[in-house]
Amino acid sequence: MTTAGLVLAAGEGRRFGGPKAPAVVDGERMVDRAVRILREGGCDPVLVVLGAWIGDVDGANIVVNDHWPEGMGASLRVGLTELRATSDAESVVITLVDLPGLTGDAVARLIATDASAPIAQATFSGERGHPVRIHRDLWDGAINVAQGDEGARRLIRSRDDVALVEMADIADGTDLDDPLA
Repeated sequence: MTTAGLVLAAGEGRRFGGPKAPAVVDGERMVDRAVRILREGGCDPVLVVLGAWIGDVDGANIVVNDHWPEGMGASLRVGLTELRATSDAESVVITLVDLPGLTGDAVARLIATDASAPIAQATFSGERGHPVRIHRDLWDGAINVAQGDEGARRLIRSRDDVALVEMADIADGTDLDDPLA
């Protein structure tokens, strides 16, 4: 199964003090790290949705979400619509730009999870989080429910066939919301 990667990186980072995509953590921009982790995990192509900050990102295709103030849902809609038009990938791994503890091994585990499961979602010590793998057959459903900062949450919660994939042994799903010191 071919799997694309989608990085949602359009937000203004209000609590963070500015857009997170260009912020440098451990010597690497967060957006570059997210792209690298998806590629290490087996995603190709990788698409990054930008908005509040726009810049070049090596190793990824870029799409700009002009409606980024609407929230993550708008970025998910823009990203999935672009992937549907430009990629023949059978599924997509969706991640947020602000997960510095995510690893390529975690992405690979999510991709390797039972391909018959239309959705696979990362869990960390039993708590649901990102990334999420969604089969192409459900992209329209995700686009249709993506509103505000909810993304595909309503779609995922409405299904009883979601594979929950524990990752606390190889990754950390904590998002980075505090400004860098």
